[in-house]
Amino acid sequence: MPIINRIADFASDIATWRQHLHTIPELGFDCPKTAAFIKERLEEFGVDEIHTGIAQTGIVAIIEGRGAGRTVGLRADFDALPITEETGVAYLSTHAGKMHACGHDGHTAMLLGAAKYLAETRNFAGRVALIFQPAEEEGGGAQVMCAEGIMDRFDIAEVYGIHNMPGGEEGTFYTRPGAIMAAVDSFTIKIKGRGGHGAMPHETADPVVAACGIVTAIQTIISRNTHSGAERVISVTQIHTGTASNIIPDTAMINGTVRTFDAETKATIVERMAQIVQGQAASYGVEAELDYEDGYPATVNAEAQTAYAEGVARDVVGEAHVEADFAKVAGAEDFSYMLEERPGAYLFLGAGPGAGLHHPKFNFNDEISSVGASFFVRLVEQMQPVQQGA
Repeated sequence: MPIINRIADFASDIATWRQHLHTIPELGFDCPKTAAFIKERLEEFGVDEIHTGIAQTGIVAIIEGRGAGRTVGLRADFDALPITEETGVAYLSTHAGKMHACGHDGHTAMLLGAAKYLAETRNFAGRVALIFQPAEEEGGGAQVMCAEGIMDRFDIAEVYGIHNMPGGEEGTFYTRPGAIMAAVDSFTIKIKGRGGHGAMPHETADPVVAACGIVTAIQTIISRNTHSGAERVISVTQIHTGTASNIIPDTAMINGTVRTFDAETKATIVERMAQIVQGQAASYGVEAELDYEDGYPATVNAEAQTAYAEGVARDVVGEAHVEADFAKVAGAEDFSYMLEERPGAYLFLGAGPGAGLHHPKFNFNDEISSVGASFFVRLVEQMQPVQQGA
């Protein structure tokens, strides 16, 4: 069962919608033009309900099927990034310093394509909840939409999402049960010492040396305090201190990121980091404060829903184009909040060669839109087929 013929018929429309969205990238929760465009298309399709203003500019639209059944949620994110575009395409961003460098314009267009088909045919029982979400890149729009009650309000039973993957084979789906993307946290360590002349270090409490000791010691958490088989990352990405070559400063700051896939590993890292910061500070005669900030949780696919999604993907693209044991990704995704509220699955869709995500030369491959839209449609139709006589 390949790409749906009717969706292939209006593939050029999906590309047109995507390319228009590409011209009007907006950031975070402040996406009024994007939301207005989505709403206009949904009204044209004749969906049954359109609920706006969720998480400021988010939208949930409902399509009623034929006969009783559960509500399945399909999600697309639509915010952009603060990057100056360098693609040179005819539909270049018209908003200076902003661009769709992660493909959220494509995700939205794919879901709009599925919405158009589902509203036309309604060849399913139950309901579909189309979730158009702002602020995935920063702000946790999925968390806000969940906090505002969309899962209960619209009686969503399961939820599914797709992300394009440049470098992956075009039209191939990649997923796995369990954790597929990492929890992402950040930390800041502020060190207060006693500065002085660089020629007289014995009169100081040097925060620079303390910072170096802390950074080195933090690396041992991975090698000595967590299980060797656990996937985890601690990266120190910033050290700021000092103003001149002959001055030992009073303060230093360390910043970095932590990526984990399970709560136990994360708890160990947090505990050991706090102990190391205080222990190293004492050994160097300085004061240090750790500020550990929780970010998006791990994206964890439910086993049954992932197995079902894999089967649908095979129907659409064939067995050879579904990788069901894809390696975990250390990046993060706020769809994780939706998966904490409802079972579901998150899949990557290969986009072929091209610039990577968050790169100024990135551009979504419109050729995969029909694949993604067909997957969403088949997922709904096969989950709750229309009963004879309904």
